[in-house]
Amino acid sequence: MSNPWATWLRSNDRQSYVLADKIGWDAFVNSAARDPLPALSRAEMGALSSEALEDYNAARAVWHANPAAVRTSQVAAAYSVIDQVMAGNHRDGDRLRGAVVIDSEPALGKTTIATRYGRDFHRRIYRRYGATTDTGSQRLPVVYVPLRSATTLKDLNKQILKFYRHPAGSRDTKADLVALVVDAVTTGETRLIIIDDLHFVDYSHRDGKAVANHLKGLANALPVTFMYTGVGLLERRFFTEGTQGKPKSVEVAQMARRTTRCAVAPFTLSTDAGFRAWVDLLAALQSQLLLADAPPDVLTRHARELFRRTQGRIGSLTGLLEHACHVAVATGIEDINADVLSMSVADNASETSAAAAG
Repeated sequence: MSNPWATWLRSNDRQSYVLADKIGWDAFVNSAARDPLPALSRAEMGALSSEALEDYNAARAVWHANPAAVRTSQVAAAYSVIDQVMAGNHRDGDRLRGAVVIDSEPALGKTTIATRYGRDFHRRIYRRYGATTDTGSQRLPVVYVPLRSATTLKDLNKQILKFYRHPAGSRDTKADLVALVVDAVTTGETRLIIIDDLHFVDYSHRDGKAVANHLKGLANALPVTFMYTGVGLLERRFFTEGTQGKPKSVEVAQMARRTTRCAVAPFTLSTDAGFRAWVDLLAALQSQLLLADAPPDVLTRHARELFRRTQGRIGSLTGLLEHACHVAVATGIEDINADVLSMSVADNASETSAAAAG
């Protein structure tokens, strides 16, 4: 006989959509918040059968692995910059649009910011104009394209077409692929194209320059706004190339002058405001934890230790907390105390930095 936790899992287990595909992106856009999951007391868990307890713990694992997004000060600041650039999205087709680049160090949530913004934008366009265009085609307001190492011009075009599920032939020339991309974008009335991991484009190489030139050409030809994400683009002089003296790459210089940088900074404890922002984040996350013996300040009481373990990077923090919740449940401690934190592993970069900091 089924139990309520198995029933909950059937409706709320992890979603396996792939964002780089229009069907997966649509599933992401239309995904609803999970049904509430109660925090059982030790006595209530003790009354469960072994199978029901196993299912309840599995449900908690899903819950802890997928915390509700927290609108931090960094997210609010990023949205403000993106909104300003997206104001140009209202321009007629004969007018050029700017682009926005979310630039940060790793594990600061740049991809999450981009995809959540894209999801909200997609929903607004559907609400206003419907799911189909006037010609009867599926409306695809947002396209998400993740890049990979050493991306070439042909790779980029194939990745874009892959999102639309457009069959690109293996013998298609570069010109053929470009024509197919333009057709897919215009037919779907796409308005925003998110290019993730721009740092994988090597602008010192011929292929990288070709990709930069192609992106510039698409921005000229299409009535869309481009949103890029990347790691360390400021340090790689992406934004300053061509602003002083003779540029090393005309293509990169032109891209740099048409883009607005949206920086995402890690949290800091060096100021009172920074410490309060960190504590506010922990308070929002601890309110979502389902551990029987966890006190109300289960995370905020460890504010400085959690910062030391993660260096204020939200991606590292959520990963560490997911591991800590697993340890708390597996050991039966049902709390995130100093012992549980000591048993919980963070990502390698965080562990290395924490060890160096002492």
